[in-house]
Order: sequence, then structure tokens, then C-alpha cells
Amino acid sequence: MLRTTQKQINRESLLNQGVMLLMQQGYHGTGLKEILDAVQIPKGSFYNYFGSKENFAAEVIQHYIEPFLQQLNSHLQNPDNDALSALQHYFNELISELENAEFKGGCLLGNLMGEIGDTSELCQKSLQSAVHRYRDLLQAGLLKAQQEGTVRTDRSAVDMADLLVNMWHGALLRMKIEQSSIPLKQCCQNLLGEFFKA
Repeated sequence: MLRTTQKQINRESLLNQGVMLLMQQGYHGTGLKEILDAVQIPKGSFYNYFGSKENFAAEVIQHYIEPFLQQLNSHLQNPDNDALSALQHYFNELISELENAEFKGGCLLGNLMGEIGDTSELCQKSLQSAVHRYRDLLQAGLLKAQQEGTVRTDRSAVDMADLLVNMWHGALLRMKIEQSSIPLKQCCQNLLGEFFKA
């Protein structure tokens, strides 16, 4: 039982390190040795856990999106907020976190979409899955907001969720080159504060 627990801890450490290094240096700029040295795990163990660097990156993508899904779900489940307010609070929280990080990194999904989204089929599928899971949770929030009467109903919740994901990722890229949260705030204000409202 202890060995399984240690294996899980090692795997989690590798995934956490993977998120950090892939965010900072990209897929091609990150070597396996660097990851293994940081968590002090032998190369054989790495291949035992993941099989290849490509498999590892695909799993890092899913590991990365999980806290965002939990954070968003936590806001949507908060009984003190209607669904539209929950979405606004969630994005305001993300903007504050990015401001505190001085706009470093941006979004791992967006970074990897640009770097390996069309060269690694395995990572492409993992990116698609992560984006769809995120979009589906946003869609659920927008659907709830429609039912509550705070969001327009002449557009489908899925179309609005897709638009929100697309604009947010574009705003994150602008944020990186502008070194400013203004594109993010504009995205949220234009969509959640105006266009989506009933």
C-alpha cells in the first residue's frame, strides 16, 4: 500500500513540475532530464509512469485543467450567487491571479495549442478534451443563467460558451504582449457584462 502511495506522489510531482516547466519553457524547450532532476526521480520510473514525453505532455494538459474546472464549479455551486454572477466572480478571480503573477505564463493550453497543437496528434486530442471540458462547464453555467433570466436566450448556451473560450484565449495572448489585464477585463465586460446579458 505504501509503494502505491509513493508512486502516486511521484506521479503527481512529475505532473506538477511538468505544468510549471511547460508553461515557462514550452514543450520543445523542456527536456526530460530537467523534469527528472527537479523531482529526483530516475528516468526508468518516468517511462514506467508515462511511456514517452508526448504521453507525459498529454497528461500534463489534463492535470493543468483540473483545478480550473474545480474552481469554476465551486463558483457555480455557491448558493449565494446566481449563475451569471458566479461566472463573473470566477473570471475576476483569474484576472487577479494573473495580475499577481505579473502576466507570466498565460494559459498552458493556449501556449501548447500554438506550439504543438498541429504536430502531435496525441497532445492535440488532449488539448481538445481539456478545452471541451472547460467549454461544457461554462455552457452549464450559461444555461443556468438563461433559466434564471439573466442571460439572453436567443443564442444557445453552447455558442456563447464557445465564444467566451475563444475570446478569453485571444485576450490571454494579448495580455502577454501588452503586459496588462485590460484585454481580459474587456473580454469579460463585453461578453458577461453586456453581450450575453438578457
